[in-house]
Amino acid sequence: MLVRIVRMTFAPEHVDPFLTLFDEVSPTIRDVDGCHHLELWQDVRYPSIITTYSEWSDREALHAYRHSPFFESTWERTRRMFAAPPRAFSHKIIRKPGKKR
Repeated sequence: MLVRIVRMTFAPEHVDPFLTLFDEVSPTIRDVDGCHHLELWQDVRYPSIITTYSEWSDREALHAYRHSPFFESTWERTRRMFAAPPRAFSHKIIRKPGKKR
């Protein structure tokens, strides 16, 4: 399992348009082969900072999605709204919480 976290800083006037875009494209992203989970987080203190959290079956699935025409089109629309460069991180899950005793 691969976790992908992308932290994006938007110009304040672009937050609502981005949320509309996310609502439009997220069902398609969730249906991509290898995507197991997708969430959108908003910073409590700085609402112009929005983060995607997604889980992928492996690096190859994420790579295939990131090189798809759908991603390229969506990313092109998104990047126009940034106030700062995005930061992306990929992690593998090495421990999951256990059952409480």
